[in-house]
Amino acid sequence: MQDSNFIDYVKIFIRSGKGGKGSAHFHRAKGLPKGGPDGGDGGKGADIKLRGNAQLWTLIHLKFRKHVHGEDGQPGADALCTGSSGKDEIIDVPLGTVAKDAETGEILFEITKEGEQKILMKGGRGGLGNNHFKTSTNQAPTYAQPGEDCKEGWIILELKVLADVGLVGFPNAGKSTLLSVVSAAKPEIANYPFTTLVPNLGIVQYRDYRSFIMADIPGIIEGAHEGKGLGHRFLKHIERNAVLLFLIPADSDDIVKEYEILLNELKKFNPELIKKDRLIAITKCDMLDTEMVELIKKDLKKKKMSPLFISSVSGLNIQKLKDELWDKIHQMSESKLK
Repeated sequence: MQDSNFIDYVKIFIRSGKGGKGSAHFHRAKGLPKGGPDGGDGGKGADIKLRGNAQLWTLIHLKFRKHVHGEDGQPGADALCTGSSGKDEIIDVPLGTVAKDAETGEILFEITKEGEQKILMKGGRGGLGNNHFKTSTNQAPTYAQPGEDCKEGWIILELKVLADVGLVGFPNAGKSTLLSVVSAAKPEIANYPFTTLVPNLGIVQYRDYRSFIMADIPGIIEGAHEGKGLGHRFLKHIERNAVLLFLIPADSDDIVKEYEILLNELKKFNPELIKKDRLIAITKCDMLDTEMVELIKKDLKKKKMSPLFISSVSGLNIQKLKDELWDKIHQMSESKLK
């Protein structure tokens, strides 16, 4: 995903269709100069809907579409003919899209399934024709209902990436390198902070033709929950990941402290994130000899940490990492079925 192509936030103005007005017509025919009321109902105004589309991964198609207007319903006609309804306006969005009221910030709903449709703004109802208002004492009503007015307002659409595994770590922790090794994704990789400015998704091929989705999320820095660095731009994406893989480089000054900072940032942003299944991996272990690995393991064991030592360069424990991630994902799937 290139920076210019990944859009995860748009603000659009939407207006549903107006309802068509009812007709106040009277039947007229040869030999029947004073027929009864036969005015038809007005058509319903168009709804504005969101629809989940698994083929989309960004909101870029809405970046320059700032206004969405629904079609108005047509007025009723004689002979009890109902006006045609406005055609619903359907906006395709990626799975994981959240709709919010721009003024209040209230979450309206989320789209998480392929083909799922939800109404963003309801169209106005069509007005009733004068035929509905005739009574025994008023057999020739000369009035009909106007159509219901449209609704309009600003809406925020926000995308939260859906993935089985989310990579969590400071800048330069090796997240992009790992994703490039275990999948066909080709994220930008360089030795400077915030190389990754947008989430990158990769399909990880597993045993027996199975697979799972991994997301490389832009790196955390201390204070990210307050918006520092890339802040909220990336933290929201972690909410959608089933399993979190914490990556800490072997050359870190303090592995335990780095892990605690990462956990703390997630907790302050959303306490629910701490409840997610997680694994810890020490990256760049091709720089360590066996003796150094054992010393680090011994030190981390005192802190009740049992990370996996991996190297994306040499392939050290990469298959074992995929096995453990698959087990975590599989366990979660089974628990949801119970």
